Amino acid sequence: MKKHPIIPAAFLFLAACSVDPAGDFSADASPAAEPRPVDDRYEGHAENPFLRAADYPVSTFSVDADGASYANARRFIEEGQPVPPEAVRVEEFLNYFTYDYPDPATDEEISLDAELFPCPWAADHHLLRVGVKGRVIAAADLPPANHVFLLDVSGSMEPADRLPLLKQGFSLMIDGLRDVDRVAIVTYGGRAGVSLPSTPCTAAGKNTIKAAIATLGTKGATAGAAGIEKAYQIALDNFIPRGNNRVILGTDGDFNVGVSSKEQLVDIIKEKRKSGVNLTVIGVGRGNLNDAMMEQLADNGNGNYEYISSAAQLQKIFIQERERFYTVARDCKLQLAFDTARVEAYRLIGYENRALEQNQFDDDRQDAGEIGVGQTVTALYQLQLRHAPGHPLATLSARYKKDVQALSRLLTLDIPGEPVVAPSENARFAAAVAAAALLLKNSAYKGNLDWQAVARLADPVNFDPGGHREDFRRLVDILRER
Repeated sequence: MKKHPIIPAAFLFLAACSVDPAGDFSADASPAAEPRPVDDRYEGHAENPFLRAADYPVSTFSVDADGASYANARRFIEEGQPVPPEAVRVEEFLNYFTYDYPDPATDEEISLDAELFPCPWAADHHLLRVGVKGRVIAAADLPPANHVFLLDVSGSMEPADRLPLLKQGFSLMIDGLRDVDRVAIVTYGGRAGVSLPSTPCTAAGKNTIKAAIATLGTKGATAGAAGIEKAYQIALDNFIPRGNNRVILGTDGDFNVGVSSKEQLVDIIKEKRKSGVNLTVIGVGRGNLNDAMMEQLADNGNGNYEYISSAAQLQKIFIQERERFYTVARDCKLQLAFDTARVEAYRLIGYENRALEQNQFDDDRQDAGEIGVGQTVTALYQLQLRHAPGHPLATLSARYKKDVQALSRLLTLDIPGEPVVAPSENARFAAAVAAAALLLKNSAYKGNLDWQAVARLADPVNFDPGGHREDFRRLVDILRER
C-alpha cells in the first residue's frame, strides 16, 4: 500500500489538469494570473491533483481553521478589485463559516461527520464532505484566559483600516472577558515595549486596559521579532496551568527591523509553541499585506489566522466567535482510507500546504492544526467512483490531543459508499463556497461553474449564525452582476 504524498514533483503537472465528464484525465493550459496588488505578499500553491486510489489509497492532512483568505477576498470584491488567485486558499473559504455538525460525545473534544453527494460542477463525479466540530463550552465555564495583545504600532499601521481598527476590535473583546481573565499589552514599532502589564479584567481593570488601548499611536519601523519575544515572555510570566494562554498579534505583517524573514520568524514561533502559549494572528491593511508571513506564523504557533477590514469582521472575531480563542483539540489530523473497489480517483480540494505523509498521522510529534470551542472544520474531496454495490466509500480517522503534552486520541467514522438522495444544507453550502473559491482562482478544476450556479447552490439559507451565509450570497450577487 502506498502512502499519500506531500504532492511529489512527478504529480505537479497534474495541477493544471481537468477531468472531463467521462472521468478522463486531460491536460489544460494553466489559467492566466489576475493582476496582483503591488506590494501584497501571497504564497500560492499548485492545486492538489487527482490521485488514483489504487496507487494512493490513503489521504492525510492537518486541519486548518483559519478564515483570513475569505475575509481578504471579501474586501477585494467589495472594493471592485480582482481577487489575486494566489490569495485564495479554498480551505479558508470553507472554514470561515460555521456548519451544523453534531456535538462531540461526552468524553471527546471533537466529533466527526461525513456526506457523499453528486458534484455540481463535474458530471459523473461526487463530492465527499468531511466535517469536524469542537466541543461547545458556555462562556462562563471557559478556563481563565491569560492574553497578551501584541500590537504593531509601526508607521505603516497608521491608516484607519489598520491600528485604529485593531484598537476598536481589542476594546470590544475586553467587554466579554471576566474577572478571572488577564490582559497585557505589548507594542512594537522601532522597538518593543510593554504598554500595559498583565491586568485582571475586573470592572476597574477593564477601564485601565481600554484606556491603554486608546492611547496607542504609530511611529517607527517594525521590530516584529522583538515584540514576539517580549509578548511570549509576559505570557509565560503569567502562565495559567490548563488556562487559555495566548498571544494575539495584530499587524499588516510588514516586519523590517531585526529578524524579518519568514523562515527565521517561523523558527522562533516553532520554539515558542512548546511553552503551551498559543498564537492568534489578526491581519489588517492593504498594499503591503504580508499574508504569506502571517499565515505561516499562525499555523506554526498553534493558533489561527484571521483578517479584518471592517466593523462587521470585528464583530465576528471578537464578539460572535470569541470562545474560539480557547483550544479544545490540539494537533488535529485527518486521514481518509478509501475503498479502492469503490473509489477510482480523488482530489482533496484545498489544504495544499497542510498535506501530511501517511506515517505522520500516528506520530504524536507531528505538529498539526488546532480547533477552538464550538469551531467547525470542513474539507471536500472530489471523487471519481466505481460501480461497486455494497462496498463502503472510506474510513475517516482523526487524531487529536486534549493537552499540549498528551498522547493523541483516535476517532474513526465509516462512510457508506452510496450517495445521499438529497444533500444537506451543510453539503450544498460547502459546495457553493468551494465553487466560489475555484472560480476566483480560475481553477483548472472549475468544470462548468459560473456565478449563477454558485448562487443556486447557496440557496436556501436556514442555518446562519451571525448572518455570514447571507453575506456570502450578497458577494455572489455582486460577482454575478459584474
